[in-house]
Amino acid sequence: MANPTKTTTPDGPKIVFRGVEKAFGGKAVLTGIDLEIGRGEVMFIIGTSGVGKSVTIKHLIGLIEADAGEILYDGQPVQDLDEAALYPLRKKCGMVFQNSTLFDSMTLLDNVALPLRKHKGLHGARAYAEARRRLEQVHMGEFADRLPSDLGDGMRKRAAIARTLTLDPEVVLFDEPTTGLDPVSARRIDKLIRELTDTLGVTSIVVSHDLTSIFSIADRVAFLYRGVVHVCATPAELRASTDPVVQQFITGQSHGPMETPGF
Repeated sequence: MANPTKTTTPDGPKIVFRGVEKAFGGKAVLTGIDLEIGRGEVMFIIGTSGVGKSVTIKHLIGLIEADAGEILYDGQPVQDLDEAALYPLRKKCGMVFQNSTLFDSMTLLDNVALPLRKHKGLHGARAYAEARRRLEQVHMGEFADRLPSDLGDGMRKRAAIARTLTLDPEVVLFDEPTTGLDPVSARRIDKLIRELTDTLGVTSIVVSHDLTSIFSIADRVAFLYRGVVHVCATPAELRASTDPVVQQFITGQSHGPMETPGF
């Protein structure tokens, strides 16, 4: 099966992981991640629980420091940046956490306006106008004056995405965006990720094990196994793979090569 770990965009890849390693308490999680992510693509990072999917993306914005290897953003190394140097990079990379992390005592409009005040210096009517525009982008404009507690999980997740968009990120990291959502809400989030990637030109990196999401909106899929990228392929190539590890994952079989203790 084809293994397209490299992109062919004329300006080169947006993000590159080369030989990235990470261990916690002496237990190796990543043992050599190699992956190139193209500009404006939806890249899914998948694998079993504990394989290091979220760990991988957190390296990009300095939430975790690699033990070895190199991470490039637009060709520039980022793994050795200090906090001051990481700040402008973090403004380019928005992250939508699994939990929406909205302030319960604030309306959606105030939640989305907060980073506009803090990071863009917008205040009053200007901040609210931009916040409302961002909520409209995620189809939540009519709920601007509602509190998060009044809304379902899927709607709160869309509001969190709107807040992430306020800083005009080049890259958006989605950590398990459909986990815990009902099927209808999950598919709405899928559609929104694809729509925002295509209309805004952002690069979307999605950590997920939701097979419906993977096979409906991904451009490419990086399957992590035993600390490395075992396969990087298009959804069609992944589905057609004869690799027994890949097949066990996508079919959900309890018996197979992934039964090996420790993996």
